[in-house]
Amino acid sequence: MAIYGYARVSTIDQDLAIQEAALKTAGCTVIRAEKKSGSTKQDRKELNTLLEFMRDGDSLVVTRVDRLARSVGDLQDIVRLLKQKGVTLKATEQPIDTSSAAGKAFLDMLGVFAEFETNLRRERQMEGIAAAKSRGVYKGRKPHVDVAEICRLRSEGIGPTDIAKRLSIGRASVYRALREVASS
Repeated sequence: MAIYGYARVSTIDQDLAIQEAALKTAGCTVIRAEKKSGSTKQDRKELNTLLEFMRDGDSLVVTRVDRLARSVGDLQDIVRLLKQKGVTLKATEQPIDTSSAAGKAFLDMLGVFAEFETNLRRERQMEGIAAAKSRGVYKGRKPHVDVAEICRLRSEGIGPTDIAKRLSIGRASVYRALREVASS
């Protein structure tokens, strides 16, 4: 019966030290940490390693549930997997302990709020982008397709597939550029 810790921050310039210290204090014998977004568990190698490795009777400890998952779906998937393996989940800063009914209920509520917070952040970001676009500040990504070069190669009788290969772009980009020139 081992106690494992998992620490996560979203960006590489954030520090894991506070979470790691709290997990050591909680008695974690092994702590896995990573600097990755918590939106999905898909690309989080350290978390996935823990989830594969843990066995019946083990405990997974996090400082807060939002370190584990930022969406209700991911949180429920992780909790379901832990339950199937006989692993309990605990949080050092929240009254979460999946070995009790109250802890499970609190976990579900926090998961809902974590997803709500993520959705609010996304909405604010989209509002900011829309406002920047209306002011003419946000132009989007600069085009990397040289339309004039595509037209020149095409006028030499070179086909779209060969043009795409020569310019290291997708064939769809060639067709799109040719279509834009034809319609203007």
